[in-house]
Amino acid sequence: MKTQLMTTTLAAALGLGWGLPALAQAPKVNFPAASPTCTLKQRVGLTDIEIIYSRPGVKDREIFGGLVPYGKVWRTGANAATRISFSTDVKLDGHPVPAGTYELFTIPNEREWTIIINKGTGQWGAFQYDEKQDLLRFQVKPQQRAQAVETFTIGIDNIRDESASLDLLWDKTAVRIKFEVELTSQLVPQIEAVMAAPDGKKPYFQAATFYYNHGLDSQKALKWVNAAVAENEAHYIVHLKAKILARLGDKAAAIAAAKRSKELAIAANDFGFVKLNDDLIASLQ
Repeated sequence: MKTQLMTTTLAAALGLGWGLPALAQAPKVNFPAASPTCTLKQRVGLTDIEIIYSRPGVKDREIFGGLVPYGKVWRTGANAATRISFSTDVKLDGHPVPAGTYELFTIPNEREWTIIINKGTGQWGAFQYDEKQDLLRFQVKPQQRAQAVETFTIGIDNIRDESASLDLLWDKTAVRIKFEVELTSQLVPQIEAVMAAPDGKKPYFQAATFYYNHGLDSQKALKWVNAAVAENEAHYIVHLKAKILARLGDKAAAIAAAKRSKELAIAANDFGFVKLNDDLIASLQ
């Protein structure tokens, strides 16, 4: 009897008693983040950009000069410091930045912001920010928006082959940073090698377009676009031929090509190119 009582007491103490319900763990609850994390990926030219940041909201608060004090280093978002990566060397507002991963800090002020590219990684907020780790600092002027942006947003806009803008938007403040990449020196040797190869399908239209858009050898561009037309007399290819001929100063041939492109565009129901050809012809007459 004594032995049975001791066994029952021990089992109860261990939560193993006969007839007793097992101890259950409380279910986990996933609450929404106050400032959700965002990953932005964008290619500009041949450069891959990745930005990881958290997005706080205005939520009826005074933002710059209030929640985000003027003259103080800001993590440029919420939670962890904003991280930015470039797969190739770039320029920010004309300043060179080597390929790599950095943290983006800013110092907001009413009439001027300081943009900081810092070599530190894995920082929480700006609490351990070390100015000695700065790779680059430069100033830009903020702009005031008519319409407020509720959630802090980092965007990449105005994308061209070799440039874009890195935009910081929150409340009624917009900060635009000019972003540049080197493309021509990387791509031209590749184009020349492919076009000089004895065999294989050639990217005639793409190569001619790149040379035209970047002001490169127009005679090569004309040779390649003629080869593209021979393969496929599409209205947009013939229109490119017209523009290249116009750049070379052959107005009569350019007008003839534009008229042919217009005929093909009408047949394709692409009336945007009809107007482009009309505009080109008018500029040459």
